[in-house]
Amino acid sequence: MSIPNLITIFRILLVPLTMWLIVTGQYLPAFLVFVVAGVSDGIDGFIAKRFNQVTELGTYLDPLADKLLLVSIYLAMGFLELMPPLLVIIVVSRDVMIVGAVLLSWVIDRPVEMQPLWISKLNTTVQITFAGFILAGLGLKLGVDGYILTLSFLVGALTVASGAAYMLQWLKHMANGNGHS
Repeated sequence: MSIPNLITIFRILLVPLTMWLIVTGQYLPAFLVFVVAGVSDGIDGFIAKRFNQVTELGTYLDPLADKLLLVSIYLAMGFLELMPPLLVIIVVSRDVMIVGAVLLSWVIDRPVEMQPLWISKLNTTVQITFAGFILAGLGLKLGVDGYILTLSFLVGALTVASGAAYMLQWLKHMANGNGHS
């Protein structure tokens, strides 16, 4: 087991802690754990690349850890109505759609290799920033409520655009066997 993979597993273990902190209203500790998760994500990536410790397991675990944390935070904050429930539905549905499409392509023996798109990278960055913004606002009592609705539209629009881009890539792959055309 490589050090980056151990760090990624640590990040996965932070998911239930983060959710518990959010649902119990402990926003500052939740924000701090969120920051630790983000820093650990950077550290494991740096170590993996710098010391040639990239593994096949890590290529699956790392994005899984990111998605588990992000989706869990969105679900917890949506449940508590700290962010618009429609946004939570859009974010979670996009990820479920992508995972479902990849699984379906494997089941029908047309596996697709999903490479991160630039819109997806931007979307993930904005989703993470938005979640951190809300957690920091709540934890540090910054009064960010006035910005949440406006930022939700941005996150929602990028999430829909990213989901559509992946769906187009997947449909092209399924139509002609090449998702990169």
